[in-house]
Amino acid sequence: MINKINRPTLKNPLQKTIVIITEKKYEDLELWYTRIRLEEEGVNVIIAAPEKIEYEGYYGLKVQPDICIKDVNSKNIDGIIIPGGYAPDFLRRYPEVLSLVHKLFKENKLVAFICHGGWVPISAEIVKGKHATGLIAIKDDLKNAGAFWEDKPVVVDQNLISSRRPDDLPCFCHSIIEFLKK
Repeated sequence: MINKINRPTLKNPLQKTIVIITEKKYEDLELWYTRIRLEEEGVNVIIAAPEKIEYEGYYGLKVQPDICIKDVNSKNIDGIIIPGGYAPDFLRRYPEVLSLVHKLFKENKLVAFICHGGWVPISAEIVKGKHATGLIAIKDDLKNAGAFWEDKPVVVDQNLISSRRPDDLPCFCHSIIEFLKK
């Protein structure tokens, strides 16, 4: 079990709050790399899941959610990040997940996804007419939902940020940080 680390006070923390949603078999790097990188910038990262139970990633890292997704209030956060792995296939089955993602998108708050994470915005019906990327395995899913799929490390279309795979995490996190600085 990996716990939060107390970090030194930053000179110019971003002072934003982001929720990373998860479920069983999340892609370990896509959750942990993103969480640590954002915390380095002073972002308050909250892990949310359907239940407050320990979840194991695809490669065995475990995470304990801070909050249940049903208890997340969009007014108290600046955006949401959806890691890939098998977790998005489970997450898109929860109406409260789809409602939260849809609401944040409509409020022009950050909605970011990587890898298979695009399944959640597809099910939340927010990708139509948007430029996005994702793992090649969901290319057709994104296109069939009306997105313009691009094979790039990161695609930014207003408040929608997407990436393909763990190799793209540096570009993904950089784009998220730049968005949060606005």
